[in-house]
Amino acid sequence: MHYFSSDFKLGILGGGQLGKMLLYETRKWDIQTKVMDASEQAPCKIACDEFVLGSLLDFDTVYNFGKDVDALTIEIENVNTDALEKLENEGVKVYPQPSALRIIQNKATQKLFYTDNGIPTSPFTRFAYTSEIKDSIANGGLEFPFIWKSAQFGYDGQGVKVVRKLSDLEGLPNVECIAEEMVNFKNELAVIVARSAKGEIKTYPVVEMEFHPEANQVEYVICPARIDEKVAKKAQEVALKVSNAIEHVGLLAVELFQTQEDDILVNEVAPRPHNSGHYSIEASYTNQFEQHIRAILGLPLGNTDSKVAGIMVNLVGAENHTGDVVYENMEEVLQLDGVTPHIYGKKQTRPFRKMGHVTIVDEDMIRAREVAQEVKEKIKVISR
Repeated sequence: MHYFSSDFKLGILGGGQLGKMLLYETRKWDIQTKVMDASEQAPCKIACDEFVLGSLLDFDTVYNFGKDVDALTIEIENVNTDALEKLENEGVKVYPQPSALRIIQNKATQKLFYTDNGIPTSPFTRFAYTSEIKDSIANGGLEFPFIWKSAQFGYDGQGVKVVRKLSDLEGLPNVECIAEEMVNFKNELAVIVARSAKGEIKTYPVVEMEFHPEANQVEYVICPARIDEKVAKKAQEVALKVSNAIEHVGLLAVELFQTQEDDILVNEVAPRPHNSGHYSIEASYTNQFEQHIRAILGLPLGNTDSKVAGIMVNLVGAENHTGDVVYENMEEVLQLDGVTPHIYGKKQTRPFRKMGHVTIVDEDMIRAREVAQEVKEKIKVISR
């Protein structure tokens, strides 16, 4: 199959920032692209060859979109898997496969999959409705504190809440959900595994993630993680076990907990490029977006090593700001060595909305972390 400057057409479901960064790579290689998103203002719209406005969850819309492409991938997992399965049966290459997406889309199904496959994860209870949790607490089946997670459609910190008392359940949607035991962890880690259509597998270095305490979003991604080499090896082994069990094609971002005893537990996974891999655009020999394209097209996987230490700072909308976005102090940040901002192209900001990220690279990790802190303190994502 000829991909470069040819009639081959790659379809991408989802037109957000991940899709936009995938398009950096397809444009670099002159691969023809067709993107679908539900928003007219999708960041991908400016960079793809063809843009389609439509719902990613509607069977007919997804099916008709996919009939016109040679291969189909995603940048968000909330898509209609029935349509993808039909396309796959009709010969369209769909990566990640619908079988992998069915496991991952529902957090309850995902957790049960880990249990069934001997993959270490935190204890959890599955509920058909959030309202059932109160009965479980009353009967001694569940103890505070725990993490409530909506089984479906949780994204970017949405659909997740720490529950420390009964009143914390108020206002939560009455949907299928899980209650996870809170893990007393040292670090939150992540490993990205690349698996090609031809079966080649590579892992990226273990990264360390620092989260915003309220928004449940990553504030910093640090590569390499500041952990013992034995722990890093264990984390990669667990990530590979998850990848082998799911048998995905493309990238799989595996989010992990390092416990106080240095055990590794799987939190959850994403079958696509991921926030934890954004550092790779500047810091790695092969960035995660190029790697995803290589994997789904069956091309040789690239070198996953880092050239330098890399830290990513998330740029999210400031609290109490909604409307036309303004990035304050960008010029001051651009004066710092090793700093590269990425602005996603979302014209409207709101509290905690992902608006961009900044990568800091340096041969010295300590210096990179200091610059990252300076970047975080200087840039303000506000509204006019």
